[in-house]
Amino acid sequence: MSAPLLRLEKLEVTYHRVITAVQGVSLEVAPGTIVALLGTNGAGKTTTLRATSGFIGLDDARVTEGAVVFDGERIENLPPHRVTALGIALVPERNKVFENLSVAENLDAAVPRPGARRRRSIELAYEIFPALGRLRRREAGYLSGGERQMLAIGSALACAPRLLLVDELSQGLAPLLVEEMMRRLETVRAETGATILLVEQNAQVALEVADYGYVMENGRIVLDGTPERLRAHQDIREFYLGTGGGTGRRRSYRDVKQYRRSRRWYG
Repeated sequence: MSAPLLRLEKLEVTYHRVITAVQGVSLEVAPGTIVALLGTNGAGKTTTLRATSGFIGLDDARVTEGAVVFDGERIENLPPHRVTALGIALVPERNKVFENLSVAENLDAAVPRPGARRRRSIELAYEIFPALGRLRRREAGYLSGGERQMLAIGSALACAPRLLLVDELSQGLAPLLVEEMMRRLETVRAETGATILLVEQNAQVALEVADYGYVMENGRIVLDGTPERLRAHQDIREFYLGTGGGTGRRRSYRDVKQYRRSRRWYG
């Protein structure tokens, strides 16, 4: 079995030197796989991605415990440009594109150094997302939500990443477009060989493309496994997939566990 490309070891992230947002998070991402990090809003998923990419420092936050290990090298708290140079690219949840630049200018801005590798990376972005080729002269501020998402991923691909971090791919997109974007992620992996860590609230679609998944709640990993194992887990089905036959009231994964324990305790 090959060593993981990315490994987080008991990661702890603290904001403003006092607020612990992520605590004891450990996960592994094997080369060439798509791994989903699932959880509700505020679970700590975005913080985990930003800690991995180095952008956490821009949020007045730091990794205060544990390690981020990429291809055998510890990279926690490195600045973003050094992390990107190692082969990690982030598609952020917000501020995905430069709105006053055209599609072509956004892709050019992603990799300022000229060269054959840069040209090929940009060509590949157009191949995977043909709509970007048709829109290359349009200002990004006039793109639809789905087109912006394509451009954000295309800009990340222009960096020729070995590890692609994608934050909330489905946010603000219609269901049919979400399914299409997930299929494009599979194309990205097939065409580039990139490893993908996908942060998602939409567990249903994420588990369709993932090779492995982790569930995050209140800054901690509470469950992990193959998509088949996660889909079969009663608590995941009830809370994240809506197929568990529950009351429909929104509860956290931890609330569900406590509820089930109380049912067993009181008979």
